[in-house]
Amino acid sequence: MAYRNKSISNKPAGVDINFLQTSKDTNGALLEVQATYHPRSKEPVVHYHPVQTELFTVISGELTVRLSGKPVILKQGEQLEIKPKTVHSMWNNSCEQTVVNWKVQPAMNTEYFMETTAGLATEGKTDPEGMPGILQSALMANHFSREFRMATLPFPIQQIAFIFLVPLAILFGYKAVYSKYVD
Repeated sequence: MAYRNKSISNKPAGVDINFLQTSKDTNGALLEVQATYHPRSKEPVVHYHPVQTELFTVISGELTVRLSGKPVILKQGEQLEIKPKTVHSMWNNSCEQTVVNWKVQPAMNTEYFMETTAGLATEGKTDPEGMPGILQSALMANHFSREFRMATLPFPIQQIAFIFLVPLAILFGYKAVYSKYVD
């Protein structure tokens, strides 16, 4: 479970996260983290959040954000609010470290998603980009669909794929959330 000052890392993706305020601290209203993006971190899958708003404030360095297919570069002191259903991804495309204050409202179960992804990466259960394999990804995408949706395929098509992939993932022993990562 996330708690204030807990740190997690997804080394293949090139990002470290320190929890500042968790869902428990804010009665579910807010998740606030400090994210440190290493130089040339990996661009995550383009995605959107059905009901959550995100606010990014660059503390140092610069953050590249892909918004609806177009890259935007945020520099120190700049902010960007991403409204629900806005397709985006963010990473550090520069040669310097980038530190970002990142707020997610409402928090929902986003911290569990972050902890699970980082735990899988720490144990070497991701690809070189820090992404889990298809069965693990399908199981997590289905479980966290209120918080996070991939934008690579329309969601109704993803739901059809989940009908086949989720039971297969469970059969092979995958879980959407692993207690060892969130305890």
